[in-house]
This record gives sequence, C-alpha cells and structure tokens, in this order.
Amino acid sequence: MKLSVIISTYNSPEWLEKVLWGYSVQTHKDFELIIADDGSTGETRQCINRMREATGLPIKHVWQEDDGFRKCRILNLAVLKSESEYLVFTDGDCIPRRDFLEVHASEAEPGRYLSGGYHKLPMATSKAIAHDDIISGRCFELPWLKAHGLKSTYKNSKLTANHWQARLFNALTPTRCRFKGSNGSVWKKDVLAVNGFDETMAYGGEDREFGVRLVNLGIKPKHVRYNAIVIHLDHARGYVEPNIVEANKQHRINVDKEGIIRTEHGIEQHLQSQVPGALN
Repeated sequence: MKLSVIISTYNSPEWLEKVLWGYSVQTHKDFELIIADDGSTGETRQCINRMREATGLPIKHVWQEDDGFRKCRILNLAVLKSESEYLVFTDGDCIPRRDFLEVHASEAEPGRYLSGGYHKLPMATSKAIAHDDIISGRCFELPWLKAHGLKSTYKNSKLTANHWQARLFNALTPTRCRFKGSNGSVWKKDVLAVNGFDETMAYGGEDREFGVRLVNLGIKPKHVRYNAIVIHLDHARGYVEPNIVEANKQHRINVDKEGIIRTEHGIEQHLQSQVPGALN
C-alpha cells in the first residue's frame, strides 16, 4: 500500500534533516513525503533540496508565507497535494523507527484511524543524535539513549516492547485513543469527508478536534502507541498561549457534544477559491 506521509515543520532544519534520514531507511518503501511548511525561511527549503538529492526520497515541499501559527491551513494544502489513499501525519521533530511506516500500513483498516504517540527526548540527547545513529537504528536503543542523557522511566517500555508485548500494551493502555498530529494515520477519503483540519484553530488540541470529527463520522480509533515508534526531539514552545489552548478545548468539547462532522473552515475552501500553496 502506498502512503503519503505529511510532515509539518517550521524553521527547524536541523531537526528536519534528522527526521528525513529516518525515512530514508524505512522497511516500507512505497511512500511519498510531503513537507507541510508553515512559513519557514529559505534554510528549510535548502535542507529539503539537499536531502532530496542525498536520500533519493520523493519529497514534495508545500509552503505558505509566515503569518503566525497556521498549521491547520498548511496541513490541508498538503492533503490536497497527496497522491495516496492513505495518509500518515507526523511532525518535523519526530524521527521514525525503521518499521514506523510498516506498522501504519499493516495496521490500517477501513473505518479506523490509527493513534500513536512519541517518546520525548531531552535536549542533550536530541543534539547527540547523528546521521550514523539514525541509519544504524541505535538512537532507538535504550542503552544508547541512556548513555546520552535519557532518564529511566516506565515510558521507556515503548522502545523495548516486542511485537506481542506491543499488541498487549496497546490493548491494555488506559490512555484515551485520540488522533495525534505527531503520529496518526487515516484514509484520505475520511479526511475529505470531515473537510480536513479546522483552520480557525491555532496551537493547542487542533489534532484532537480533527479526531473528534472523525469519530462523529463513525471512524473508530485504534492504538499503535507501542509499535509505531517515533522519538521526539526537544524544542522550545514559545508559541503556546494558554487562552488559545483553552478556547480550542471548549471548541472541541462543543464539536463532541453537538456531533459535528464537518468544519466550515477546511479543505473545501481551497478547492472553491483555488488558494495556492507553493510547491517545489
């Protein structure tokens, strides 16, 4: 099954390069990458061009001007550029383990979306990860990570679970199964049915609201927390505004309560107005 992998990014070319090296060694080979770029400078474009040549990966770069946090808009434009029936969403600071896409492809089911997670790394560990660590896969090995600053925690079981343990942990986890923009996948037809992401929402739960509308459509969530693995590189979050996060939460609660399926501020407006997204 061919996948379209949509990777959001904003002015983090150092992290994006590490992420793209992760996709260069995936066991599942049938995929395209679409970088959903929310207004980065030319340094990110240069990184993408360099990595396209270095890896041979099929990479599309969908870009819009920087006008504040408009992740939902650029994700919708990236969906319109996708060529596959199944979409994987992730972020430009999440390095995928080599079986990441294999898991999403094998676990995909009609009438379902997949919900993964990420394993957050401290800054020192994030900085320590080099090209060879990604290509070899050792940056996913617990001894290597601990030797480079990762603390001991029960959450490390995500990295050590084997195939059968992962299935058991996915079934038993008390964590609610919500859509996660850092590690989630869904059929394109279902994305279009809910009209994509709500572009009125800034940072804070915009992916969860999208997932609520999928559930209202009848799409059931499915955990892949312990087998679709990405490690999350550390970064500052200066764009977080508590009042916006709270407003988004209240909007999501209303969408859930009212059983709303389609946003009026999504993909369809781009089809009607033919708003361009820069592509290279």
